[in-house]
This record gives sequence, C-alpha cells and structure tokens, in this order.
Amino acid sequence: MEEATKEKLPLAGKKIGILVEHKFIPEEISAYQTEFPVLGAEVEFISRLWYGEYKPASVTFYTDVDPLDSPPSESPQPLTVSRDISEVKPSNYAAVIMSANYTSVRLRHSTEPETLPPRTLVQSSPAFSWFAEAMGNPRIIKGALCHGLWILTPNPDLLRGRKVVCNLVVLADILNCGADAVMNPKVVVDKDLVTGYSKHEVIPFIRAIAAQIV
Repeated sequence: MEEATKEKLPLAGKKIGILVEHKFIPEEISAYQTEFPVLGAEVEFISRLWYGEYKPASVTFYTDVDPLDSPPSESPQPLTVSRDISEVKPSNYAAVIMSANYTSVRLRHSTEPETLPPRTLVQSSPAFSWFAEAMGNPRIIKGALCHGLWILTPNPDLLRGRKVVCNLVVLADILNCGADAVMNPKVVVDKDLVTGYSKHEVIPFIRAIAAQIV
C-alpha cells in the first residue's frame, strides 16, 4: 500500500515554497496550485509582508494585466499571502521557486539606508538573502522561471558557472553574472537548480522540479 501511494503521490509530505509579489502571472500561479498537489505536495506562497515596523496578517498581491493575452486580461487577479519570509526557513521546503515576471525585481527592494556601500545595499533585501541561503543548500531544489533569476543577480557568485535558461529580458544580467546561459532547451536542470524560459514552460518546469525532488 505504501509503495502504491508513493507511485501515485511521489511528493507526499513535501512542501513547495513559492516567492510572489505584485505583477505575478496568473497562469503560472494556477499551475503551481493544481499540479503540485496532484503529486501530493503542499504549496505555500511566501512574500515580504512588512515594511518598517508595520506587518499585516496578510497582503493581497495582484497580477500584471497583459493586453496581448488571449483572451485579453481585463483586470488584475488577486492572490492573498499570509506567510512572511521572516517566519520560514528555506530548509522547511523540498523546493523553493522564484515566480516569473517582475515579482523578483520587486522582491529585491531594500528598505536599508542608501548610505550603505552599493554592493551591501543590493544584497540587503530579505528575499535575496532567503533565496541565497537556499542556493547554499543542495538538498533544496531551487526553481526560477522566466525573469526569476533576477533575484540572484545581487551576488554574481550564486550564478557563476551554473547552466540556466531565462527570458531574453534577463539574459544580459545573467551572462554578466558568469552563468552558462542557453536558449534551448526551454527547461534546464543543473543539479539542484531548475530554470525555465517563460510562463509557457510552467508544466515541464514543474515536472522537472518534481523529478529532482524525487
């Protein structure tokens, strides 16, 4: 019975942590909400919910609206997140994913004083520090789709020599970090790091992450 359960639910008992912010892609988030639970995994959405001394119980983030979508997007879609990044450790999860679009740019924002040395300042974002900690633990599978690798660019050492694929918008920054960037295939697995080209690859991206966890 136990072996049969593992075959049907290969990620049973595993948790997937997904970093999100405003400007997320609804199709990507929906895929995580449906595909990982089918494999037995629990999905948790994580973000930075506090600024200064104020920390709400939850924050509702909204999608980007893309008029080129088919059918066209008419209004932003919401996603309410109640898990603050300061409350969880990367090691709580079998995999952590930096969601696509401009969420990673927004999560690189720092509230530290601009008098800090520039390199220190860009590395002071809680989300950057959290994902960098995950990068230091090979037992955690890391995923970044489309623009997601932007979260790591404050420290080029995190990407140097890693084989990745990313959206063209991000490619120059990733190359400048010394990564081995490719344009094909559209999903690349480099040991504990899984990357995907765009939202259109979200399903094979999920499957690749699941395979690495297993």
